[in-house]
Amino acid sequence: MSDFRLVSSMTPKGDQPQAIEKLVEGFRAGKKEQVLKGVTGSGKTFTMAHVIAQLGLPTLVISHNKTLAAQLYSELKEFFPGNAVEYFVSYYDYYQPEAYIPHTDTYIEKDASINEDLDRLRLSATSSVLSRKDCIIVSSVSCIYGLGAPEDWQGLLITINKGEAADRDKFLSSLISLQYERVDTELRRGTFRVRGGRIDLLPSYGQNPYRIDFGPQAIERIALLDPVKLTALQEVEKLAIYPAKHFVTPGERLEAAIVSIEQEMKEHVKKLASEGKDLEAKRLESRTQYDLEMLREVGYCSGVENYSRHLSGRAPGSTPYTLMDYFPKDFLVIIDESHQSVPQIRGMFNGDASRKKVLVEHGFRLPSALDNRPLQWPEFEAKLNQCLYVSATPGPYEMGRVKETTEQVIRPTGLMDPQIEVRKTEGQIDDLIGEVKARAKKEERTIVTTLTKKMAEDLSRYLKELGIKVHYIHSEFDAFERVEILRDFRLKKYDCVIGVNLLREGLDLPEVSLVVVLDADKEGFLRSDVSLIQIAGRAARHINGRVIMYGDKVTDSMKRAIDETARRRKIQADYNIENKITPVSIQKEIKNGIEQWKKAEEFVHDVVHESGKEYDTKNYLAFLKTRMEACARALEFDKAARYRDEIRRIEGEGAAPKKPVRLPRKKR
Repeated sequence: MSDFRLVSSMTPKGDQPQAIEKLVEGFRAGKKEQVLKGVTGSGKTFTMAHVIAQLGLPTLVISHNKTLAAQLYSELKEFFPGNAVEYFVSYYDYYQPEAYIPHTDTYIEKDASINEDLDRLRLSATSSVLSRKDCIIVSSVSCIYGLGAPEDWQGLLITINKGEAADRDKFLSSLISLQYERVDTELRRGTFRVRGGRIDLLPSYGQNPYRIDFGPQAIERIALLDPVKLTALQEVEKLAIYPAKHFVTPGERLEAAIVSIEQEMKEHVKKLASEGKDLEAKRLESRTQYDLEMLREVGYCSGVENYSRHLSGRAPGSTPYTLMDYFPKDFLVIIDESHQSVPQIRGMFNGDASRKKVLVEHGFRLPSALDNRPLQWPEFEAKLNQCLYVSATPGPYEMGRVKETTEQVIRPTGLMDPQIEVRKTEGQIDDLIGEVKARAKKEERTIVTTLTKKMAEDLSRYLKELGIKVHYIHSEFDAFERVEILRDFRLKKYDCVIGVNLLREGLDLPEVSLVVVLDADKEGFLRSDVSLIQIAGRAARHINGRVIMYGDKVTDSMKRAIDETARRRKIQADYNIENKITPVSIQKEIKNGIEQWKKAEEFVHDVVHESGKEYDTKNYLAFLKTRMEACARALEFDKAARYRDEIRRIEGEGAAPKKPVRLPRKKR
C-alpha cells in the first residue's frame, strides 16, 4: 500500500492513462530504466505524480536548473499536500569558488552569499528523507555533490520525550555538538536560548521554534511555538532534533580526523619541499594548522568540506557521500528534461577536479580536497535503483539504455503542436514588434529567444522604449528572481519575456501563444533540432500557439525540428478527429510557488515592528557592501566602483530606494 496520496481534480486523459500503466508495470516487472517521451503540454508532471503514487517509493526528481526545479516542487507539492515534498538546490545566492591562477599568481578566495531559506530547505529535505517513506525531493544537480555521511547525521540525532529523565546540561552539550549556537537574544535558525530550566530552540531545518521545560528530574513540557509571539501552538510528546549542518562529526571521529589531517599535511609539506616548492610548503602548513585549530576549538572551520574524506573516515579516492545516500536502497529517480540533465551531471566532475588540482599543486589545499567532489558518472549510475528519464527530446544516452520508449503525444486538452513559420531576417525587429503588439491586444504573451545575454538585454531595452511591457531573463538572476519574473509574466505585468536558454525546457506558461526564435539559422547548440523543438514547445499550451523562426536559410536542424513537429501534429489531428475532440487552451491557476520563501523574512520584519526604512536601508547597504568586496577581491574594480557609488548615494539620502537598483551581479 502506497503512503503517497495524490490529490487532484483532474483525471488522466489523452496518452496519460497508457503511459502511467506502461511505466508502472515496467518498474514492477523489474525494469531498471525507462524513458517517457512526452511532448510539451502533455502533462508529463501529472504522469510522473501518478507513477510515484502507485509505486509508493521515496523519489528523487532531478532537474537541470533551479527555475524548473522550483516549478516541479510547486506542482508536486500541490499534488501531494499530505506528503513530504522537499526542495534541494545550491544554497548560494552567488558563489565564487576558491581558485588559483598560476600565470598571474592570483589567489581567489572562496566567496559566497548563503541564502538562509534555501539552506533551511536543504536541511529539511535530508531530515525528511531520513524520517519518512513518503518523501519526494526535487533537486538540481546539487544532489551529486558531497555531503556529510548520512550515518553520522542520523547517528547524532537527539530524541527527547516529555516526562523522561534528562539532564539539562548534557542536553545543552549535545546541542553544541550538533553545531547549534547559543544566543541570548533573538532566535535564528540553528540557535537556542536558555532561561534557567527553559530552552527555546529553532531547528536549522524548521520555521517554528520549540520550547523545552526541564524540571528537577525530568522534561516537564515540550511545545511548538508561534515564531513571532513565542506562544505555544501545541503540546508535543516527543521531539527529534537533527544536526544544524550537513557536515557534522562525532567527537571520537573528529579527534581521529584531526590526527589524519595533520599526518597528511606533514607528508605533503615534505613532498613539496623536496620538489623545491618551499613557499608552497610553508603556505600549506600555515593554512592547514589554522583549520586544525578551528576544528579543535569549535569542531568546524571555513571550507570544512575539503576535509570531508577525513571527517567521514573514507579511504582516499573513494566515492563521496551525497544526497542520494540519504535515500533507502529501494528508491525511484526521475531525471526531468534528461537531454539536458544527463550531460550536465556527466560534466560536473572534470571541471571541479581541474580547479582543485591547481590548488593542491600550489599549496593551498591538501590532496584529500580532491575527494570533496561531485560524483563521477559511473558512481552516479551505481547509485541508481530505478530511473525514469523524462523529455520531449531524449538524448542518445537515454535512448541507448532502453529497447522502447513510452510516448506521450496526445495532450489532454486536444491541443496540437504549434505551426512553425520561417521568415527572412530583413526587417525582423519591426516584424517582431508588430507580432508582440498583436498578441498583447488579445492578452496573449510572447517569448523571444536570442543567442546572447547582451542581445536579450539590448532588445528588452529597445522594446521598453517603444512602450512594450517587456523583461529579460538569464542566468545572472537567482532562483527566486527567475520564478517571480515568470509569475509576473503570467499576471500580465509583462507582455513579452526575452531570454537565451532558460526559456526552453519545462516552463509552464499557458498564456504564451507566440514563440519567436531569432538567428534560427545559426547552427549550433542553441539552435540544434533538440533546442528548436524545445523552444517551440513553449507555445504548445495555447490554442493560438505559433512559432516564428527568423533565418535566411533552412538548416538541417531547422528541417528536423519542423518535420518532427509535423509528424506529431498529424498524430494529434487524427486523434482529435477520431474522438471528436475540440482543442482548448490549457487553463492553470497562478499560485505562489517557491518564491514564498523569499517573502518570509520581510513578513517577520513587519510583524515584529523591528524594521521600517532604517532596517531596509541597513539591509540593502549590507547587500551592496558584500557585492562590492566580492568584486574587489575578484579584481573587477569597475563593478566594485559602481557598488561603491550606490552605497554613497544611499548613505547620503539616508534611505533605501523604493525599488533596488539592478547592479552587476557576481557570475557563478
